This record gives sequence, structure tokens and C-alpha cells, in this order.
Amino acid sequence: GPRELDLRGPLSLSVSPMDTIVTAILLGILEGLTEFLPISSSAHLRIYPELFGWGDPGAAFTAVVQIGTELAVLIYFREDIWRIGSTWVRSLFQAEYRGHLDARMGWFIIVGSLPIVVLGIALKDVIEEDFRSLWIVGCTLIVFGVLLGLADRFGRNEKEIRKLTLRDAVLMGVAQACALVPGVSRSGATLSMGRLLGYERAAATRYAFLLAIPAVVGAGLFELKEIPNGDNSYGWGPTLVATIVSFVVGYAVIAWLLKWVTTRTYTPFVVYRVILGGAVLALLSAGVLTA
Repeated sequence: GPRELDLRGPLSLSVSPMDTIVTAILLGILEGLTEFLPISSSAHLRIYPELFGWGDPGAAFTAVVQIGTELAVLIYFREDIWRIGSTWVRSLFQAEYRGHLDARMGWFIIVGSLPIVVLGIALKDVIEEDFRSLWIVGCTLIVFGVLLGLADRFGRNEKEIRKLTLRDAVLMGVAQACALVPGVSRSGATLSMGRLLGYERAAATRYAFLLAIPAVVGAGLFELKEIPNGDNSYGWGPTLVATIVSFVVGYAVIAWLLKWVTTRTYTPFVVYRVILGGAVLALLSAGVLTA
């Protein structure tokens, strides 16, 4: 029969297993649509379930479902990833490969991933509890949205990805680590730093995709053990469904976004972030949402 979940919000009701699957599908679509856009998928997986009375799906659910979108990255960029990985391995044993762009890119991705890995492990409890406050999410959506707009407006747009340096790779890695706070956006933070450093939108976007792979896959695998726990509203079935859906939707979004950034600015995403963040803060103040 139906089971009662600990749900909050104006639309709270008894939820059957089928309803849970439907909700998981909707969350998978939401994750796939928002993971690669600079609007914070973790914020959307925090806000919309709360708004519709589904309750917070939790940090573990969010991390595991993001594996689906990263699988889309692995497949979409499979040729780039294979070329970078194989050249990096060769460079460990053959000196002639060590100055190659792909070998350097391998090191850049490794070093650039260290900040989010170290901080993610060190701040695990804070991330899963305090950082998930909707007050924080609303504020970070606005603040980092404005930063993205400023970076895109004043970035020099002159460096191609082949001009990436170790310093810039580390700085973009530090920026990515800010996305441990829901609402910041992993891609948004990395793109903002890339644009401030003078990289073309397409170059910054491509590096942001590649840089996210170790962090997101690692976080998802790290959180797998948390899925069956009693403090999680979703079990293995719904989580797997959401992950598959996020993969399919995410793959389509990658292709669309890479075409977009070659001719357009990030302004629509900035406007959306500010409006959504303002709406969240207003709903919190009115008591419609609870933090």
C-alpha cells in the first residue's frame, strides 16, 4: 500500500512506490537539464522538490544522479578523453610526449580536481547539512549569477584552450570547489574564472566539462553507500531511474550548450539565476518554503 514519506510543503501527500518512480523521473529530467548549464543542478534538486512537497532528496541522491550526466560527458567527449588519457600515460614513460598539449591537459585535470576533492571530504558533514539551507541556495544563486555576468561581460575572450596553463587550471579548479555549496554551479564557477582569465567561452566550457568528470564521478561513487540509508527518501530503484534519465537528457544538453556558447553570451542564465534566487528568498520570507 502507499507509504507515508516525511514531506513538507503545500502539496504534501501520501506517496506510493509508483509516485516515487514518477518523481525520480522528473528529478532526473531536472538534473539532466541543469547540470551543464551555469544555473546549479544541486540548487534545482533542492528547490523544486521542496516547492512541490516532495522533500529534500538529499546530498547522496543528488551526487549519485549526477553520475548519469557525467556518463553523458564521457561518451560525448570520448575521443578527447581517450586522446588525453593515452597521451598522459605515454608521457609518464616517454619523454617526447611530456610537452604535448594532451599530456599537459591530463595533469591540468588531475591538479585542478584536487581542491574540490580535498574540500569535499573535509567538509562532507557541513555540505550535507548546513550548506543545503535554502537561504544559502537563494543567495548563492544571485551572487554567483552576478559574478558570472560580470566575468562574461569583461572577460577578454582571447585565449584558446591550447593556451591553458597550470596556474589557470588550478584557479579554475579552486573556482569549481565553490560548487560544493548548492546554488553556486560547478560549470558556472569554472566558466566565471575561465572568462576572467581571458579564455574564449567555448574553451572555458570544454575545460569545465572535462574538469568536472573526476569530481562528479568520485562524489557519486563515494555517496553510493548512503542511498539505502533510512534518512534518504529514495532507494536504489528510483535513484537508478533518475540516473538513467539524467544521462539521456544531459547528453542532449551538452550538444546544445556547446553550440550556444560559440555565438551567444551567458546573459539569459544570469537573469534566470537572479530571478530564481530572488523568488526562493521571497518564498522563504513568506513562509511558503522552509529552509
